[in-house]
Amino acid sequence: MPAPRHPLHCIVPPYLLAHLARRSEPRLRAVAEAALATLVASEQLRGERRALGGVAPLLATPAGAKRRTIYDARGGSTLPGRIVRDEGRPRSRDVAVNEAYDGLGATFDLYHDAYGRNSIDDRGLRLDASVHYRERFNNAFWNGRQMVFGDGDGVIFGRFTRCIDVIGHELTHGVTQFEAGLDYEGQAGALNESFSDVFGSLVKQYALGQTAEQADWLIGAGLFAAGVKGRALRSMRAPGTAYDDPRIGRDPQPAHMRDYVDTTDDNGGVHINSGIPNRAFCMAATSLGGQAWKQAGAIWYRALTDVLRGASNFQEAAAATTRVAGTDFGTDAAARVREAWKAVGVVVRAPSGTRRKEPSSANSNRAERRSRRPPSRAGRRNGASARRRA
Repeated sequence: MPAPRHPLHCIVPPYLLAHLARRSEPRLRAVAEAALATLVASEQLRGERRALGGVAPLLATPAGAKRRTIYDARGGSTLPGRIVRDEGRPRSRDVAVNEAYDGLGATFDLYHDAYGRNSIDDRGLRLDASVHYRERFNNAFWNGRQMVFGDGDGVIFGRFTRCIDVIGHELTHGVTQFEAGLDYEGQAGALNESFSDVFGSLVKQYALGQTAEQADWLIGAGLFAAGVKGRALRSMRAPGTAYDDPRIGRDPQPAHMRDYVDTTDDNGGVHINSGIPNRAFCMAATSLGGQAWKQAGAIWYRALTDVLRGASNFQEAAAATTRVAGTDFGTDAAARVREAWKAVGVVVRAPSGTRRKEPSSANSNRAERRSRRPPSRAGRRNGASARRRA
């Protein structure tokens, strides 16, 4: 059996950094060097990610308790760095420290309050983060144990702590790691990225109290520095429209299966093709209406935690979410989810075609905990009302 892989999950896709690194204009020399350094560092970090694969489950706290610790890497690459703020301590004079602290807390709150989840691993994993990682580092990532934030180069990217959805995105890679374990390649990898965008956006919507109609459905809005022609890294509502700037290229995400990008780059296009399931979720959420974490988010969450497997593809994700929607929220909800997938070119032929996975021996304890754990009050209330409507 091959050794398990533990890929490094970064918010900025490699194709964007590669485009920037190839710029040869003298005025862009510094930012091109910063982009290249980020790409090189990311390759080195993948080795560290593999070494950390089994460490995270040891870093637990009591059920339901937040435990955030923020470290300052002070421009170096040694993690985690010096402790600058931990749980319950006053705000720092360093804005990046406070943004990281608040973003970790907002992500914990969504998963705990909406889905009854006890931190990222559902066992009370401590939430650690390091800020000011390296010099002009153009990325943020989850390394299997903690969050790490660069400050950006100041020309293309600002600091990576400023976007709460970026923090939610990266921590959701941890949730996926402990649940479906979606392979980080091809369609499974694009689903891995998409689930992170989905819950990253929901973290922001939950923190702001927004409905699906009020949400901007942008990932990384405000991350680009002034003067960059772009709204965000990705648009879930309209993939392929997030940015268009000669220094970083044009957003290449497709919005429909007819434009699916068949490539060996970026682990088989995991960041590019995630636009397709992203749009399906956005359409399902706006069709279902209300606050997206209560119905659409609950459907996607249960598909991730109870149904999908490592090699699941778009078709299986569509079938899984449609089935969960019908089981938990009724036939109307299932029809709306099915139509959202159809709109992006993924047709659900048999709503009952995806079976609920049986827990393996490695996951049996987690599955048993979930079966004993009651749903959140919001989930019970919305599930009951959906069944009454059906």
